[in-house]
Amino acid sequence: MRTLILAGLLLGTAVSAQQMSATSNAQPMGEAEKAAMLDAQVSADEQMGWLKTMTAGPNHLGSPHNQANAARIEKLFREWGWQVKRADYQVLYPTPISTVLELVGPVTKTLGGQEPGIPEDATSNNLAGALPPYVAYQGDGDVTAPVVYVNYGLPGDYEALARRGISVKGKIVIARYGGGWRGLKPKLAQEQGAIGCLIYSDPQQDGYGSADSYPNGGGRPPAGVQRGSVLDMITYPGDPLTPGVGATRDARRLTRETAPTVLKIPTLPISYADATEILSRLKGAPVPNEWRGGLPFHYRFGGSDDVKVHLAVKSDWTPKMISNVIATLPGSAMKDEWVVRGNHYDGWVFGAADPLSGEIAMLSEAKGLGALWKAGWRPKRSIVYASWDGEEPGLLGSTEWVEENLAELKQKAVIYINTDGNGRGFLGVDGSQQFQSLAGRVAAEVKDPQTGASVADRWRAGVRAKAFDGLRGDQQALAAAELGGDQPLGPLGSGSDYTAFIHHAGVPSLNLGFGGEGESAGSYHSIYDSYDHFVRWDDPGLAYGAALAKVAGRMVLRLADADVLPLRFGPLAGAARSYLSEIRTLIDTRRREDDKRAGLSAEIYRLGSDPRDPLGPPLAKPPTPQIELAALDNAITRLEAAARAFDGAISANGAALTDSQKAALNARLKGIDQALLSPSGLPFRPWFRNILYAPGRFTGYGAKTLPGLREAVEERRFDDANREAGIAARALNDYADRLNAATAVIR
Repeated sequence: MRTLILAGLLLGTAVSAQQMSATSNAQPMGEAEKAAMLDAQVSADEQMGWLKTMTAGPNHLGSPHNQANAARIEKLFREWGWQVKRADYQVLYPTPISTVLELVGPVTKTLGGQEPGIPEDATSNNLAGALPPYVAYQGDGDVTAPVVYVNYGLPGDYEALARRGISVKGKIVIARYGGGWRGLKPKLAQEQGAIGCLIYSDPQQDGYGSADSYPNGGGRPPAGVQRGSVLDMITYPGDPLTPGVGATRDARRLTRETAPTVLKIPTLPISYADATEILSRLKGAPVPNEWRGGLPFHYRFGGSDDVKVHLAVKSDWTPKMISNVIATLPGSAMKDEWVVRGNHYDGWVFGAADPLSGEIAMLSEAKGLGALWKAGWRPKRSIVYASWDGEEPGLLGSTEWVEENLAELKQKAVIYINTDGNGRGFLGVDGSQQFQSLAGRVAAEVKDPQTGASVADRWRAGVRAKAFDGLRGDQQALAAAELGGDQPLGPLGSGSDYTAFIHHAGVPSLNLGFGGEGESAGSYHSIYDSYDHFVRWDDPGLAYGAALAKVAGRMVLRLADADVLPLRFGPLAGAARSYLSEIRTLIDTRRREDDKRAGLSAEIYRLGSDPRDPLGPPLAKPPTPQIELAALDNAITRLEAAARAFDGAISANGAALTDSQKAALNARLKGIDQALLSPSGLPFRPWFRNILYAPGRFTGYGAKTLPGLREAVEERRFDDANREAGIAARALNDYADRLNAATAVIR
């Protein structure tokens, strides 16, 4: 393993004599003064200029414009006083050589190909060097077969097909985006025996069903295609050939054929214009109401020889180089504690919303922190800013960096703060709940650019207004909003660069961004995710780009300069209790359903279904037994008591701690989240180790809480459920023990 990238940045740092003099003569700045200096460097107009430059060409991994953006980012960091190095890795990243999609029956018609530019969008016409619509890590192949519509292509959909006697074996499936992560659709299709997969964007989800079609609104136009990755990231993200280790040049590698995260069947994403040509011709029984999308015809299952498609994909599988830009402001008193902040800079095409709207906000923060540095401020903890490469194909840059530097990150990183795409509307913060009070405090200080209220007050108003209008929502959030409390932090699944930090390394993490009122869904991962689209429909004037920089920048400042990390563990313990309550409810509900199902015969299902669409009984399932949850319940009770004791002690005595107590307390708290890591990892995917949250096996991006236990119950692996409950109990007891040790220091 090569020398650690950060070692040269954090040890023996080169600070000029002029800077040292400024440091020694400067008076310490208070929080308000530092925040004001940060804000003075944040300019929405400057962000507009950065965004226009950085979206001027295709930004997929390895493209000339993506590499030029990396150089721009590095140059800016250096100008602002940061110390910068690159962290490069050699990864497997396929790009398409050719893609073919043809309707060959009942008529012949060529489909697919590059999306057309829009006259009103100058960027969308700058397609020189752009890759055609494709999905990364599908399996190359050339197949012709009948087509079966499988709704979202998730486990419940295949069960519904099986109850109707419909098989996809030897067929090409067509699934719509939504319901679960994209990569599950071809993975489950190949497990069901399909030989090809098409994925389309139904206008009900992100086209005219949600907004006027671009350019009249932000909705996806008929020819728009959502690219993406279908790497089996639920097994492990990152380079598929080097699981668990950094993809350095000399790393031991699997072959592509033996890499479990590379899929086997050819797959393409297509537009709803092309999907219409296929779906409108399918025969067979009509699909259930919940399977129908927004296209103007009756959806049917298909599967007959009447409608056939020719699908062929050939890719270039040669290794590619990715380059993370790692910038550092070394700490003073606690330089071996790191506050890590990141956003990726690669996109599927131009990437204005995803990810560059977040990247330019991070650049504003970096400029503000650099101005503070030049004015003589020195953070107590080291600040590490990372611009990740290769996020879109499979979280490549961040995962390889974490895997290579795992031991040192586990020892030194106190938090990872992530952003990705940004929009306008309400602040969303998810992640490690011990930082909930910090997030609430910062949100109370930053103004919402549309209303002038604080970001926190606007969030509370939004939650209460939706509840008043009868819209179902998070009851915990509603209760917090009504009481004037902090925004509860939701659990993190996957889908961005926090994944390796929180789920593999045990580094507590936050993911932030504004949204809820923009119209970026229609441009997502297409050529229309452009500068013109973003400044018209997502964040006009980049007012929320500036707001995001002020929120995230304040978080970094507070964490870097706190004598003791601003942690409160009551929200984390409360979340653990709610997760267990949800699982108890799931078990009770399942047992009642199992009892009812046992009393229903196949004849009841025959008589109760439409003769034109006969529905067989559900697939046989083992009944749900009692699960032993007492030890886990007791562990959460201990955690709740430990959290109350710590939060009460730090509130009462924190201001009076001596320097030696502060040092001892920081030592006790650093790395506490590693107690949440399962030694053996989660079932079927040991790379994921966090017992409190993980991306779901059949949701992908969406989080599962107490995942080892919950998914074992959901999937009726009851021996696993009992074992995973015990593993979670031991982890939470260890966490409570560490928290009690920290409380003893305060007292």
